[in-house]
Amino acid sequence: MSSRPRGSGALVALVALFTTGYLAPYLLPTVVGRLASGLGIGPSQAGLVGSVLLLGSSTAGFTLAARGERIGPRTAARAGLLAMAVGYGSAAATHSVPLVVAGAVLGGLGSGTATAVAAAGIAGQPDPHRASSLGLLTVSATAGALYLTLPHLSAGHAPPLLAIACAAALVWPLTSRLPGATRSVREAAPAAGPLPYRRAGAVLAGGILCWSLAQNALWGVSGRIGLTQAGLSEVTVGAVFAAALGAGLAGVTAAGALGSRLGRAVPIGVGTAVIAGCVLLSSAAGSLASFATGEILWNAVYPVVLSYLLGLAASLDPRGRWAVLVGSASSLGVACGPVVGSLLSESAGYTGMGVVLCALLLLVAVPMTAVARHASGRPLVPGSVRRRGGAPAAVLAGTASASSALVPQMGAPEQPVTEFPVRAARRRSVKSAFRLARPSDRG
Repeated sequence: MSSRPRGSGALVALVALFTTGYLAPYLLPTVVGRLASGLGIGPSQAGLVGSVLLLGSSTAGFTLAARGERIGPRTAARAGLLAMAVGYGSAAATHSVPLVVAGAVLGGLGSGTATAVAAAGIAGQPDPHRASSLGLLTVSATAGALYLTLPHLSAGHAPPLLAIACAAALVWPLTSRLPGATRSVREAAPAAGPLPYRRAGAVLAGGILCWSLAQNALWGVSGRIGLTQAGLSEVTVGAVFAAALGAGLAGVTAAGALGSRLGRAVPIGVGTAVIAGCVLLSSAAGSLASFATGEILWNAVYPVVLSYLLGLAASLDPRGRWAVLVGSASSLGVACGPVVGSLLSESAGYTGMGVVLCALLLLVAVPMTAVARHASGRPLVPGSVRRRGGAPAAVLAGTASASSALVPQMGAPEQPVTEFPVRAARRRSVKSAFRLARPSDRG
């Protein structure tokens, strides 16, 4: 989406959309658990419903990445919120499993649309990392409050689904702050350049797919681990999840304050290794102490690494295409997570599942860290050179670059190219030529 919203009002709308779109994955443990208990289906079937929900989310993201500019952020956001309200609301209102699945798919499509609009808009912000950190901060706080509230509401599958539907309805008025699909945007879309850094983006998308799959495989069964293996009550498990998401608030706040001081490679690589250890600890938990320690530490580090991954994706293309594609790949991994977690836990037990997921996280940490090191600080256009004043100039054959064009930098917010250094260089060149010409004038 090339209609990149600016200003604090648009940022508020984007953060609200980000929060609403990510709410379903964050509430996945209680949604899957309530589906199993409220509808009388097995854990594998409940995990499959959760996966179908999130698969719809990733499908919407992949679709919108190619067609979002023709629709416009405001129209796409409203369509997504409407689908969320109708889909999750209808799923909460019935006990028929086929209707619940249909409503979950529609709601998932809406969640993916809202997330895609938010990701594309955040990529156009002056500091995408801080904007995504703010979104993760808000969704962690919202999900934490819901984890404290939902156990005290009525039993059954309806409360978590209704909570997501109500969140979509509350965010609807904020969409007026987003730009629509103007005629200039629709005319400029066909002239957009090719997707930059395809190899790095593809590696990042594949890595984050496996990264999200591994963590959400555990997240989807974390409730059952706490209830069955650790022997905790639903209220205690909900309190642990709320504390874990509260730790996530602290982690995201620290990431936002830290910014790019450590670059992206260190937080992504080291953070993923720490998460792998937490996954191993949580999956083997047999008491409140071990379960709470693993979940809290894991959820404190997870949003930190995710914020740097989203910032890295945004830096690959300031028009937001890689941000949407990488976010959709993450949603696809999230969608596959509950089924993978259910199958692994049933075949190898919770501890064996944790060993497999830990190994997968350590494996994907290597290519994602390599992308972070390779991409940081590079100009957007391959083959670019720098003028004496530091402004990059495209020299690709067959391409013309206007002096007022925006040439974003990898690993940094998008910066306008200024002509002041070039003009200064020209003045120096003119003065030098004038001094060289003086002897002949005297003669």
